[in-house]
Amino acid sequence: MSTQSSTTRGQSLALLVIVAGVLITAVDTTIVVLALPEMQKALHVGLSSVIWVVIGYLLVITLLSTQVGKIGDMFGRVRMYETGFLIFVIGSLLCALSWNEASIIAFRLLQGIGGALVASNSGAVIADTFPPEKRGRAYGFNAIGWNIGAVLGVVLGGVIVTYLSWRWIFWINVPIGISAFLLALKVLKEGSERTSRRLDLPGMVLLGVGLFSLLWGMTRLTSQAFSGTIALLLLGGVAVLIIFVLVERAQSEPMLSLEIFKIPTLAPSMIAALLQSLANFAVLFLLLMYLQGVRQLSPISASLLLVPGYVIGGVVGPIGGRLADRIGPVVPATVGLGIQVIALVIYAQLTPTSPLLIVVGAYIVGAIGAGSFFPANNSAVMKAAPAESFGIASGVLRTFANTGMVFSFALAMVIASQSISKTQAFAIFVGSTTLTHSTAISFTSGIHSAFYASAGIMLLAAALSAVRSRANPNRAQVFG
Repeated sequence: MSTQSSTTRGQSLALLVIVAGVLITAVDTTIVVLALPEMQKALHVGLSSVIWVVIGYLLVITLLSTQVGKIGDMFGRVRMYETGFLIFVIGSLLCALSWNEASIIAFRLLQGIGGALVASNSGAVIADTFPPEKRGRAYGFNAIGWNIGAVLGVVLGGVIVTYLSWRWIFWINVPIGISAFLLALKVLKEGSERTSRRLDLPGMVLLGVGLFSLLWGMTRLTSQAFSGTIALLLLGGVAVLIIFVLVERAQSEPMLSLEIFKIPTLAPSMIAALLQSLANFAVLFLLLMYLQGVRQLSPISASLLLVPGYVIGGVVGPIGGRLADRIGPVVPATVGLGIQVIALVIYAQLTPTSPLLIVVGAYIVGAIGAGSFFPANNSAVMKAAPAESFGIASGVLRTFANTGMVFSFALAMVIASQSISKTQAFAIFVGSTTLTHSTAISFTSGIHSAFYASAGIMLLAAALSAVRSRANPNRAQVFG
């Protein structure tokens, strides 16, 4: 009895460490958006560069998401998880001490490396720590940790930017991270054998260069007129990504396994995830700029309006997952995407004098849709993939979703900047200018275009999700 009690206590402490890691990485996905205006002013970051504080972090996680799992297999999942924690804390400390544009972007990239190691190994550490009959509950707490982190990111970001220095959005990670790291050293134990793996460094480099070139070209479009240089960046990025696909087809252990797309229903599921992220991730950014720029709300007031959506979305997620288990993933995933389209259309009707309750209500509607889509779509992927390929399928899904997130900001800014001068539009996006009444009207019109574009992308995602019902649901034997 004493041994069982000790084991249960150890598992509870281990889960606390894992949830803490997921929570603080989730916090840093949202909290920085609220601090962009203050960082831009304090560090004299150029208007066209400040967005890389957000995009750079996401880009690193995207590039590493399929590789850090292999590193965990090679050198120990717990060891890599703990290393990720340590790198994240060091990155946070350095971000808080940043002195110019180059330093804050570089240290955010370092943070992204730590975040990738933590987020990508947390699921494997849970599987190693808990027996099969307890893993579902543990994964549930892991999901709750992510939702709480997203809420805290918005709320703490508003409080810190309003009442403290922007540097505190990074300082708060240090004591939490150190405490969790020390606890991890004590309670987490390696539970799996080391496995020999090959890292796909050529694939990582090609994907990184291709995505970076495209993103650089798109962000320059937000502040400059279209030019030969921008065209070269965009075309060059596409060319490199084509080379990436050709190289991956020849790799024995590719970064992005293209073979998995031979499995029926997986291709539409993966692309639906990419399009959903592309359409949805910039919503937070656009709404905060509307609330702080057009409506002149303080960061704390703007962030508090979004909290109900996060709370309700956290409640809907498990319900959507159970519904997918009962009736299959196609209907809840497709309906969830359709609900998000409704939210985007509502946002596209906002004016400089719209009641703020409309924003609250639309954010709740969008959160309900997302809560229905994510567990169902993830279930569709895992149901279609062969058991021996679960890890590959999960990594590819994360890569597609992260790619959509990375491009979401840039695409929204390019579209919204068409209504007024590009320089002025980008200044509004980062909160470094005050809006006149006429400018507010024009900027709101640009936001409408961005929301309508997102609604169109989300409709395409819904169509792809619905197509899965006509595909063969049986798992294909692709590997081996």
